Amino acid sequence: MARPDKEAAVAALADKFRESDAVLLTEYRGLSVAQLRELRRSLGGNAEYAVVKNTLAAIAARQAGLEAFANELTGPSALTFVSGEPVEAAKALRDFAQDNKQLVIKGGIMDGAPLSADGVEKLASLESREVLLAKAAGAVKASLSKAAYLFAAPASEAVRTVDALREKQETAA
Repeated sequence: MARPDKEAAVAALADKFRESDAVLLTEYRGLSVAQLRELRRSLGGNAEYAVVKNTLAAIAARQAGLEAFANELTGPSALTFVSGEPVEAAKALRDFAQDNKQLVIKGGIMDGAPLSADGVEKLASLESREVLLAKAAGAVKASLSKAAYLFAAPASEAVRTVDALREKQETAA
């Protein structure tokens, strides 16, 4: 019979799996408590880094419908539950892993789709949401400027033609 405290922990983890926009899986073997504290601080406000027991996390992942992710839980695992922009959390984990070789990024899940370690790396290499939005706005503005020029060109050409005819008539007279 399952203990009530374990059932509550599984239910809480399953809720976190369902509510998170992304969950990133790392192995933290060899990191000190101070390093884990630094990592949690670097993740910011939209991510929660939690050291979990694999069996409980696997049960919770299966309850949340993440069967493939449940099979990845081996070794000393820690989960990063991301609410909001997953790129920032992936960048923070990547940067921390570059400075601390003990942290190994094993994969994750985003929008129900599994991510490999390379997928998390690609996610971390994306530009921030604000930069991508600014680039999109610039592209739209450039397209609108080009369209405005094309719409104004026939009228400008007509004015230049009329001016040229007027000058020709004045010189002929």
